[in-house]
Amino acid sequence: VKANSNNVILRLIAEEGLGADVGSKGELHLAMRAEFRSNKITFSGVGKRDDEIAYALSEDIRAFNAESTEEIEILNSIAGSHGKDARIRLRINLDIDPGGHAYVSTSLKQNKFGIGWQQAAEVLRWAQSLPHIEVLGIHSHIGSQITKAETFMAAARSLIGLVKQIRDAGVPVRDLDFGGGFGVQYRGYVSHPLLPDEEPEEMNLSASTLIRTVLPVLEQSGCRLSIQPGRSIVAHAGLLLVKVLYRKQTEGKVFVVVDGGMNDLIRPSLYHSHHQIVPLHLSGAQHETVDVVGPLCESGDFFAVDRLLPRVQRGDYLALMCTGAYGYVLASNYNARPRPAEVLIDGDQRCIIRARETIEQL
Repeated sequence: VKANSNNVILRLIAEEGLGADVGSKGELHLAMRAEFRSNKITFSGVGKRDDEIAYALSEDIRAFNAESTEEIEILNSIAGSHGKDARIRLRINLDIDPGGHAYVSTSLKQNKFGIGWQQAAEVLRWAQSLPHIEVLGIHSHIGSQITKAETFMAAARSLIGLVKQIRDAGVPVRDLDFGGGFGVQYRGYVSHPLLPDEEPEEMNLSASTLIRTVLPVLEQSGCRLSIQPGRSIVAHAGLLLVKVLYRKQTEGKVFVVVDGGMNDLIRPSLYHSHHQIVPLHLSGAQHETVDVVGPLCESGDFFAVDRLLPRVQRGDYLALMCTGAYGYVLASNYNARPRPAEVLIDGDQRCIIRARETIEQL
């Protein structure tokens, strides 16, 4: 749900029989409204509030991915006060470096997520002694936008060894939630003779590679397996359309100022993420190196820096590609700017699936 929380998109995904991973009461509400089956919903995150736990228990979700011993104690207490049992998977910190931006690394020992793998068997043996806790298994999520199959293979092998260790300690392990982080291509997604060449990400990861190499390792566990492929489902399905307002040339720089900003798509500013930029009307215009920037009063308000693009002018439209994941969900009203509309396109059919905000709604 965190990658794309639009209700129409969620309903389409739920109709395909997939489950949902949620990280807040709001995301759980969205998942239930989109009619995901509650036994396919997992609640993750290091900071689950008491009211969020109570709400998830009332909806009888599949499991909580528990992050700490104190959280397990609270889950036990709240579940008991509601006459229920809380089903848990223990999130394991494997201390594996996924590569990429530090902000999306989630399984190094200095990160806030999970419990060290060395403690897992002891913690789960204790947890299963609590009266209102049902231990289902373990969970790991090593990071996001991972492009190398070897990273997932290392995690899979570590988890298989850990499952055996936990079972040897007398704790049944039925569920293995492998998490997500499966990377997608952002660079050079659109190829056209009139576009500058972009070198794609170095990537040896694909669905077929995972099925052929990583899945057989995980299946050795004999567990109910689950994964979280949010980005890989929705990233390529979305784009952000912006309009050129001005061209501005200073000493040594050409700025293309557009009507969208980091309040609409913060990934380039936050993660230095690359989104290919494609003018809607391609011509034989010569290429030039420009910064594509937004209208906000921040120097960090940019979509591209020193990017080679076909020359554009006021009134042209630009498509920022592959914004279906972590796009609108990270949008804000910074500078009191209304958030944009979302439009679903299916063939020649178009439908507004989220109306543009108005100033009166701010």
